[in-house]
Amino acid sequence: MAGVVLDDLRPVDAARCAELERLLFPDDDPWSERAFRDELAMGHFYRAARVDDRLVGYAGLAFVAGPPHAEAEVHTIGVDPAHQGRGIGRALLRELLAVADAGRATVYLEVRTDNAAATALYESEGFTVVGLRRRYYRPSGADAHTMRRDPREVTAQ
Repeated sequence: MAGVVLDDLRPVDAARCAELERLLFPDDDPWSERAFRDELAMGHFYRAARVDDRLVGYAGLAFVAGPPHAEAEVHTIGVDPAHQGRGIGRALLRELLAVADAGRATVYLEVRTDNAAATALYESEGFTVVGLRRRYYRPSGADAHTMRRDPREVTAQ
């Protein structure tokens, strides 16, 4: 991941995020610039990956239930196709999971059943398939797996 900087996603990044969404998810109602701005305004945890100050990836997490049984959802992860395969998606996911683990939250996400690369990434980070949502993605009608990861102990580094 040489040359990649991870930092906070900012409202000014929303247009680029929407551009990447259209590129990454053209058949499944990609998020708009406003959707990203709204997520940030709600205070959800969002990270950015940048190369030479250009946004090449993003990821977001929202807490949906607090203690004693905290739960969080991965809302989105996207990496510019020109930068895929370099570990950027994994690095972004790990940042989300560190925040969830600090909050002792079980994490859930949905992933297209035909997205083998994403499913393999999630499984390698401790997620397991716990359900199937038929025709979850619109307008394509693609199915999604619901995946879950239990919280991990946070250890001092």
